[in-house]
Amino acid sequence: MLDRITASLPSLAPAEQRVARLVLADPRVFAHLPVRELAVRAHVSKPTVVRFCRSMGYDGLADFKLKLAGSVSEGVPFIHRSVDSDDKTSDVMVKVVDNAVAAFLQYRNAASTAVIEQAAQAIAATWQTGKRIEFYGAGNSGIVALDAQHKFFRLGVTSLATSDGHMQVMSATLLGPGDCVVIISNSGRTRDLMDAADIARKNGATTIAITASGSPLASACQIHLAADHPEGYDRYSPMVSRLLHLLIIDVLATCVALRIGPALQPAREQMKNNLRAKRYTG
Repeated sequence: MLDRITASLPSLAPAEQRVARLVLADPRVFAHLPVRELAVRAHVSKPTVVRFCRSMGYDGLADFKLKLAGSVSEGVPFIHRSVDSDDKTSDVMVKVVDNAVAAFLQYRNAASTAVIEQAAQAIAATWQTGKRIEFYGAGNSGIVALDAQHKFFRLGVTSLATSDGHMQVMSATLLGPGDCVVIISNSGRTRDLMDAADIARKNGATTIAITASGSPLASACQIHLAADHPEGYDRYSPMVSRLLHLLIIDVLATCVALRIGPALQPAREQMKNNLRAKRYTG
């Protein structure tokens, strides 16, 4: 969008060029200022600001600013817009959604597809050899672990998920060569998860971590899917890290399904038939 504005500069009227240069100088600020302030900063009238937006192919200033805000969000690694106690519901919705979208875009731009491929191959190989696939998480990450189990079950891949620290340590003790465990944690510092990762790895199982770069868990596991999101701990902080972990599980499950392919189809069809035939009675 910014490239298009730059290319259009010579064809714009002088007053509209001043508006265009204001956009290019600081697009994030332009996207959030009222029309009066924009007109003052560009030394033009308010109708000129609207006319510029329409000359760029948008319905008006509101439409232009909406698209501009989206373009800016895609162009930066992370945008944190904190939720304040005096925010209106409309403000809260915009901020929470924007934070989640920004985190997803950051992950998309920074993720290593080679590491995702490595993790998907490890899980697919475990399934193909009939070995155990397990998901561990604590707190909010425990919810993600259960969601991962659900997603893989829908693919026809049997797995186990637990958010209980004692169960994780005991279950990891029973893992061996050919087994695979995916451990999910935002901080990567939970003691039980660290112990489970250490035990599973020593027993010869493949360990995959979904956690922040540089965390102890990232170093303890053989495969690290970096999930870098600086979760806040104030009263109004949205749980974006959990959404990011769910997204990574979606990507991983889809990659595994594509690798296993037709071998899963009979189990999936049988699962669908059983669910259709199920009747709930009082």
